[in-house]
Amino acid sequence: MKLSNLTPAKGSIHKEGKRVGRGEGSGKGGTAARGHKGAQSRSGYSRKRGHEGGQMPLQRRLPKFGFKNMNRVEYKGINLDSIQQLADKKKLSSIDLEALRSNGLAGKNDLVKILGRGELKSKVDVKAHAFSATAKAAIEAKGGSATTV
Repeated sequence: MKLSNLTPAKGSIHKEGKRVGRGEGSGKGGTAARGHKGAQSRSGYSRKRGHEGGQMPLQRRLPKFGFKNMNRVEYKGINLDSIQQLADKKKLSSIDLEALRSNGLAGKNDLVKILGRGELKSKVDVKAHAFSATAKAAIEAKGGSATTV
């Protein structure tokens, strides 16, 4: 090893960025590597998102479709098998909104709809905002009651 062949560790030396607009001798004088005229040559230029240089942008080339119904009522669906599981685990014969919320099946502001997937094995009284026809029939078939809040 000699002083003449010492080099910095690989990756420790970063290439300096190009220094533009510092005279013709630098090779990046005059237009400062921005070309002639046009928006991109000006200071303070920023391209808007989706701009395609005058070509019709993608979001305008694609057709519009569908709509959002502003009167839609969003329910949190809870199936009968979840109700049965909760009744077995907590030994409940009556399940209301508070029981569903405290056991993590529904959020604080959720509207709850009971749906018909699964099977009830015991008599359960259920209180919720809405019921599907199959769920209501299954609950009443076991002798329980389906009460709309």
